[in-house]
Amino acid sequence: MIVLALDTAGVDCAAAIYDSGRNTMLGEASDMIGKGHAEHLMGIIDRALDQAGIALSDVDRVAVTIGPGSFTGIRVGVAAARGFALSLNVPAVGVTTLEVMAAAQREKTPDRAALAAMDAKRDEIYLQSFAADGSPLDEARAVSVADAQAFAATFDGEITGSATPILKPDATGEHANSFPISIVARLGAAASPNSGKPKPLYLRGPDAKPQAGYAIARV
Repeated sequence: MIVLALDTAGVDCAAAIYDSGRNTMLGEASDMIGKGHAEHLMGIIDRALDQAGIALSDVDRVAVTIGPGSFTGIRVGVAAARGFALSLNVPAVGVTTLEVMAAAQREKTPDRAALAAMDAKRDEIYLQSFAADGSPLDEARAVSVADAQAFAATFDGEITGSATPILKPDATGEHANSFPISIVARLGAAASPNSGKPKPLYLRGPDAKPQAGYAIARV
């Protein structure tokens, strides 16, 4: 099965082509852009396809990160994935950024449970824990820093993500959120296509809200 994987949930705009039958990454392309995923995504996909040496019509499944992450970026990726799936008549599956982070951590520390923790600002942390085999131990959720610290204090496993220094004060090194596109592709290949169309996973509402009292009266 040939999987087209997309990630626009963070600062990167990434795409990959993965052959699940051979467990081989055929092509990858990624740029750290911060914003502007809509303008860059098609070019990134073309680069991945060119590197793989295949056409878009060869794709059997589309996988995409659905969040939590950038509110606008997630919408771009999900819309693209669903559009490709419709035009190619293939399944599209969603992969959460938290499960990608946990899977990346397990590659570093096999046989250990992983707690994916993203600093969501505003005194909140996005949190989810996973067993050593990758199965989720709980639901993805937004919790207060105090509640996340209490949970992490009793968690027997590794902590990964930008909230690591908050939950583990003695943590050293860099702890940025990272969603490796190769892992997105592998998780997407293993996901059930019967779980429904991918949709954004927003654990809270958008930070930007319309101003009250400034609506223009209709006549």
